Amino acid sequence: MPRRKRFRIAVAGTAAVLLCTGAVAGCSADGSGTGSRSGSGAGRPAVPAKPVWDTSPGSVAAVGDSVTRAFDACTVLADCPEVSWATGTDTDVNSLALRLLGPGKVATHSWNLARTGARMAELPEQMTAAAAQRPELVTVMMGANDACRDRPDEMTPVDDFRTSFTTSLAALRKGAPKAQVYVSSLPDLKRLWSTGRVSPMGRQVWQLGICGAMLKDPQDLSAAAEQRRAAVRERVVAYNRVLKEVCAKDDRCRYDDGAVFGFAFEQPQLSPWDFFHPSRDGQARLADLAYRRITKP
Repeated sequence: MPRRKRFRIAVAGTAAVLLCTGAVAGCSADGSGTGSRSGSGAGRPAVPAKPVWDTSPGSVAAVGDSVTRAFDACTVLADCPEVSWATGTDTDVNSLALRLLGPGKVATHSWNLARTGARMAELPEQMTAAAAQRPELVTVMMGANDACRDRPDEMTPVDDFRTSFTTSLAALRKGAPKAQVYVSSLPDLKRLWSTGRVSPMGRQVWQLGICGAMLKDPQDLSAAAEQRRAAVRERVVAYNRVLKEVCAKDDRCRYDDGAVFGFAFEQPQLSPWDFFHPSRDGQARLADLAYRRITKP
C-alpha cells in the first residue's frame, strides 16, 4: 500500500477513536458508534427516588384491641375512644391522628376499627375493613390478648400468630396497596405485673380474672408462679419477633423497634380501675412513641 494512503487511513482511524471518546454516548469497540446517541441525557445528575415512607400521611385507620379503644381509661369497664392514642380527639392525650391531621380532620379522616377483647385471628377482618377506607396510614396494636389467657397453655401458638398477621397484611394490600402500616410492639406484661402488684386495689381487681396467666396470685413469688410469668413474657417476646419479621418484608411497613415493649409504664400511666390498661397519661405516651417513629425520615 502506498505510504500516503496508509497515512490517510491511520488519521481517519484516530479521528474516529477521538470522536467516540469525546462523545456523550458510547461507541462500539470498533468505533462504529452503535451505543446511544449523544444528547440522551447521560451525565445529568440522577433524580433521587421518592422515599417510600411518607412522614405526614393524610388519613389514619386504627386496628387492634382494647388498648386502641382506650378501655378503662375514662370509666370502669367501658371503651373511651376519644382518648385513644391512635385516633382520639382529647387534646390532653394529643393522639397520633390529632398530631398528623389536626383537629379539623380527625372526625373525617380517621377511623377506629379496633375491638376490645380482639385477638390476632381477628386482625385480617379488621384490616379488610381498614382497606375499605383507603387510608394513607394504618396503625396496628394487636396481640396482648393472645398472651393474656387464663393459663399459659391457652396462649395462641406462635405459628398461628404469624399466619394471622401475614394474612392481615395481605388483606390490606389487596384493598389498599399503598397504605403505610405502623406496627406497635406488645407491652412487657411482666413489667406491668411488677408495677401494679404494689397496689392493694390493683391486686384485688386482678383476682377478678384479668390476664390470669400473668396476673393471677400477684403476690405469689414461688418458683412455679415465676415460671408461669416467664412463659408469658417469653411468648410476648416471640410475638414481637413475628411482628418485626413480617413487617420487615413490606416496604410500606414500620415496626416500632420494641419501643412500647421497652416503655416503663408507671402507676400514673395505668388505669385507676384495673391497673393494667393505659390511663389517659398512658395513652398519651403511646401516641408520642408512635408519632416519633412515623415521622422519622
